[in-house]
Amino acid sequence: MTFRKQSAAGLLLAAIVATTLPACAAIGLPHIGKKKTKEDVLPARKPTAAQNALIDKAILREKEVIKTVKDRAPIVETYIQNMRPDPVLGQVPDSDQHFLGRVEFSKIIGDTTYEVNKSTSKGTTNDGKLGFLKHSTSFLTGLGGSLHLTFHEAGFVQMLLMDSNSFDRQHYKFGFVRNDFLGNTPTAVFDVTPADGRRSYGRFFGRIWIETHNGSVVRFNGDFSGSDADHKEFYHFDSWRTNIQPDLWLPTSFYVEESDPKSVSRTLKFKAINHVWGYQLKVPPPDAANTSMDVVGATDVSNDAQDVSPLGAQRAWVQQAEDNVVERLFQAGLIDAPSDFDKTLEALAGNILAYNNITLSRPIRCRTMLTEPLESIAIGNTILISKSLLDTTGVVTQDGAQQMGNLNAILAFQIAHIILAHRLDTKFAFNDRLLFPTNAVFNRIPMHHTDADNLAAAKKAIELLNAKELADGQQYFGLYLQQLQQRVKALKALNEPLLGDGLVKSDTDSTFWLAALMPKGPKLDMKDLKQQAAMPLSSFLRYDPWTDQVITMHSSFEPLLSASDKMPFEVEPVYLKLSYYKAPADQAAAPAAAPAPTTDPNAAPVAAAPQQTATPQPAPPQN
Repeated sequence: MTFRKQSAAGLLLAAIVATTLPACAAIGLPHIGKKKTKEDVLPARKPTAAQNALIDKAILREKEVIKTVKDRAPIVETYIQNMRPDPVLGQVPDSDQHFLGRVEFSKIIGDTTYEVNKSTSKGTTNDGKLGFLKHSTSFLTGLGGSLHLTFHEAGFVQMLLMDSNSFDRQHYKFGFVRNDFLGNTPTAVFDVTPADGRRSYGRFFGRIWIETHNGSVVRFNGDFSGSDADHKEFYHFDSWRTNIQPDLWLPTSFYVEESDPKSVSRTLKFKAINHVWGYQLKVPPPDAANTSMDVVGATDVSNDAQDVSPLGAQRAWVQQAEDNVVERLFQAGLIDAPSDFDKTLEALAGNILAYNNITLSRPIRCRTMLTEPLESIAIGNTILISKSLLDTTGVVTQDGAQQMGNLNAILAFQIAHIILAHRLDTKFAFNDRLLFPTNAVFNRIPMHHTDADNLAAAKKAIELLNAKELADGQQYFGLYLQQLQQRVKALKALNEPLLGDGLVKSDTDSTFWLAALMPKGPKLDMKDLKQQAAMPLSSFLRYDPWTDQVITMHSSFEPLLSASDKMPFEVEPVYLKLSYYKAPADQAAAPAAAPAPTTDPNAAPVAAAPQQTATPQPAPPQN
């Protein structure tokens, strides 16, 4: 890739880190000032004829990936944690930043880089939140403008696409390393270097994994070539893709980290995760400022229609507003498509009502927010819970009691809002109020409750959790909040809700709405290896970036060997279990049988509804 002003591979993350690190720390990276040469590269074997044929196929496949991505406008989310040493845990987050945007890659990918539009590079939305759901390049240019840096967005794209212009034999050399499996996907591993070595600034320099059936690059790991004295923004990254359609692997996640050269304990300077989803969100037409909604799948029930009472009309009006908002959030790419795990949450919510002898006019529905911050919200009778809140509370135990106790507490808080009739604004029952650009979602659909409503809901939630079937589970969420209290000041971005209710009352204190549960939990002890209060991010759910359905992970059991293994609320490296795409029709024809009960400690439990309610099993991954 060529750059007109400066090579900027990875500058999105560089810009963020530059604002949070001292200048002396930025220039203290171990490789700055050192000219990298070809001798830095470990030797690899010359590819055979068959391996060269696979490389040629991969080069052609990469062009198809670039073409597909250019026709899409997916959601891109970046979350960064700056690290500091800790005497017990080795290292802990010291600060964090979160960015979310819908990116039109057609405006970024090209032979030349996108020029920053200074008039649109203010970097904040009307409510002061940086970059939330800004469209396409305004998400990236706004980020640079707000940090007083000028950068080329093409560098950020390179971490997803390796080289969007010149991934070919003219510009790169390939050396065979080994054959390898990533999940159940067979791959051939190659070292890749620019044809003219490190002198070719901005080109990929690292290792790629090519799946051997169709020749698609499914993973690449490394950095970008050039003198680090001139290109301080180069960071090491590990980028992964998912087989979301036949013969099509698209970018899903990449992980970035850099070490602190001054740390005797090998503490990282920062680590970051980037997720991409919503590939079904196509680029909007140039003349379409608003988003319309079509009625799909409506059922004719006119023969069964009855007269509606005034109370029934009011409830139907509220449900109409609820349905409109939920559908609009789904169209914006913020919540998942209905999944089996959402049904599990609905079963648990139904149990909470049953244990308290409460009957609602209609059942509770649940969906998952795909974004990073810890939050939840009730929109009418639909409860939304963020993926990271579900991930970090998904503590693996042999009986599953800790995860279930955490889920019950989260659900009870929003069920309390529903019982107390803390309704959404019924103005959204009018469809025209939802015809606005996607980048205005956070401003135009404020769903969070007032402080008074949250206080009342917290009190009611404790009453719900005092039911004899639920009382024993209160201790687990109390322990979770104790752990979060230790990190809440450092992880401000993670605890700032985008749409609904956070766990923390306000920025000025570190108290929680459900703080009454904290004394009910055991005392937090980070040195106790039998106690796990909260999990790292991305530890329980993953998602299909094409369908936006969440999928329950079935991770192997990993025993804690030291306190540093706990890593609560932390970003961790990406390591996906890759598999080939399976059409939904194939899954419907041969549904997986429900597993028999097991006491195997290596089996990750799935949140299950107790007693009378059957819990659906998660569907097999569709990737």
